[in-house]
Amino acid sequence: MSTAAELKRLYHKGKKRKIIVILSIFIALLIAVLVSVSLGAGSPGFEAAIRVIFSKIFPFLNIDPGSKLTQSIILDLRLPRIVLAIIAGAGLAASGATMQGALRNPLVSSYILGISAAAGFGAALAIVFGIGVLGGVGSYLVIVNAFIFSLLAMVIVYGVARLRGVTTETVILAGVAIGFLFSALLALIQYLAPQYEALQAVVFWLMGGLTKASWEGILIVFPIVVVTVVLMVQQSWNINVMSMGEEVATSLGVTSKRVLTITMVLETLATASIISFTGVIGFVCLISPHISRMLIGSDHRFLIPCSALVGACLLLCSDTVGRLVLQPTELPVGIVTSLLGVPFFIYILVSKRRQSWR
Repeated sequence: MSTAAELKRLYHKGKKRKIIVILSIFIALLIAVLVSVSLGAGSPGFEAAIRVIFSKIFPFLNIDPGSKLTQSIILDLRLPRIVLAIIAGAGLAASGATMQGALRNPLVSSYILGISAAAGFGAALAIVFGIGVLGGVGSYLVIVNAFIFSLLAMVIVYGVARLRGVTTETVILAGVAIGFLFSALLALIQYLAPQYEALQAVVFWLMGGLTKASWEGILIVFPIVVVTVVLMVQQSWNINVMSMGEEVATSLGVTSKRVLTITMVLETLATASIISFTGVIGFVCLISPHISRMLIGSDHRFLIPCSALVGACLLLCSDTVGRLVLQPTELPVGIVTSLLGVPFFIYILVSKRRQSWR
């Protein structure tokens, strides 16, 4: 067998294995959905939950959905939360994988642009002082503020980076600086908060959570996340080329600055739309790409979709644990993801990445 034929055989074998891994994670996600929908305070149980879901998906089967209370728990409380967890986890993880590839740094996350700090500042501004950038009523005042300030952070980072040329180093440094700026402004608002209740609401928002999930909010977040993730996947080949270095990318016709700008915009839109509805959820965007990289390698054509599925599984399982561990109260999902993420992050630093840090 010729060398070319052998390489082709190995490529297709590796591709098949990656597809099998991705399908396995998808099946695991479906199992996690079934487990999550049937567990929790006041849960009607697995069988009742399945009946409600199947009666809505397959109405021609005439399945008895059970009582109105059971249907309300599953359709109005449990399912929106599960769907939002899947969307948020997938969007955050795909954004993290994209930014790690575009910035050629496996230890950055999608929040490197200062997005989370800016969103927290915007939310705090609405919660404490009732100030809205573009107006809004009630909870949407917080959502709009968080989204607008997240986009503002990206614009400032890009503007600062352009002063020295849009490179991975300037973007990271500008993102860190802007993140500290908005963190300081957020701390100032917390310090000046006139009421304890408002301060408590800000802290709770910063912990991240899915308690306010609703179908109305999902209809807003879902199309944004789907479109941005699809466009991220379309940039996967360019990101693969960028990982070979600036000179190689230029020789192959890939403009690193253009790709970096596009990925910054896509990542910001996805992350901003998610955290505007969920609050700050950490570590999903950092550890999901690493788990996926261990499973299927660094080819972003497969890494980004795999990271999205891993992130969806991780956030859904974390939210389920948060709902169950302290019943009847709940543990914010942002705390759970951080408790899971920190040990894994340390593990990466001291073992798998040891040689690269020497």
